[in-house]
Amino acid sequence: MTKQQQDELKQEAAKQAAAMVQPGSVLGVGTGSTVKFFIDALAAREQSEGLHLKAIVTTSSRSQKQLEGYGFTVSELADIGQADLIVDGADRVDANLDGIKGGGGALTLEKNVAVNCKKNVWIVDESKVVTHLSGFPLPVEVLPISASHLFTKFEAAGLEPAYRTQADGSKYITHYGNYIIDLGVSPLPIPAGLADYLDHTVGVVEHGLFLNLCDEVLIAHSDGTIEDRKR
Repeated sequence: MTKQQQDELKQEAAKQAAAMVQPGSVLGVGTGSTVKFFIDALAAREQSEGLHLKAIVTTSSRSQKQLEGYGFTVSELADIGQADLIVDGADRVDANLDGIKGGGGALTLEKNVAVNCKKNVWIVDESKVVTHLSGFPLPVEVLPISASHLFTKFEAAGLEPAYRTQADGSKYITHYGNYIIDLGVSPLPIPAGLADYLDHTVGVVEHGLFLNLCDEVLIAHSDGTIEDRKR
């Protein structure tokens, strides 16, 4: 499949997601190549129908810039209370509609938006779909003061930790001033148990396991079909 064909599939999945947006609602918007097409489709609906969205929040500066370029006003999460719908991508999604997110480093904001939405919809291409969560490092955002101890702890637990770094070799710094330790173990051993372990580990700010959060996934397949999976 050529990149053009793949993009056409992503565009179709994005249009289906954009059709779910209700006029006058509060919308959450994620980030990624497919979400970019979603924003395009959302803007087309706004132009043709006038959605009059009550508010929009986003998890990335890239999406914010694109939305504002179309004339949308982007609000802060703290100002909206709860969103009606969020449309986002995922780095991996399994048969239970659980996922790994945070490849772009914004996992803490992404999860905060996700848990404050009535409905979570992910749009992905088939390369992101797995039977068990695997094939992508699990990001864990950690406090700098705790990073060294946590790295040793994760290493001893067999989780194959690695600091996320920038192009110059320095540690990647999140929006909130923290580090990310990526756990390379694959497939993930009992995701719910691992999530509980990380949730109760001092110094961990947030992790990229998104469990029991996604309600629906639109999957763009290479055969030209769009699969709609619901929890």
